Amino acid sequence: MAAVLGLIIGIVVGVFVQPDIPVAIQPYLPIMVVAALDALLGAARAYFERRFSDRVFIISFFANVITATLLVLLGNQLGVGSQLQTAVIVVLGIRIFSNVSAIRRFIFRG
Repeated sequence: MAAVLGLIIGIVVGVFVQPDIPVAIQPYLPIMVVAALDALLGAARAYFERRFSDRVFIISFFANVITATLLVLLGNQLGVGSQLQTAVIVVLGIRIFSNVSAIRRFIFRG
């Protein structure tokens, strides 16, 4: 319940405060959001499968975000940023859809 309340408070604060995002971070923000979404849906899947661990979630969340961001940063340094960004999005997208389908199967199976 605390996590849901924190999420709602975070969304409300973000809508009303409208923070400025530094220009240096803007190219990486979409990747960070997709990586965080992958970790959240992975945690939801683990919760439904009764194997959720808060420690694993926290480590997975930060590891996903940092790894995806560093991959895109490396791609930008090598001059292939958009191609590597596309690859990261595809891989994380596949994981997201896999987690969503597992959650859907669990919900409809009961």
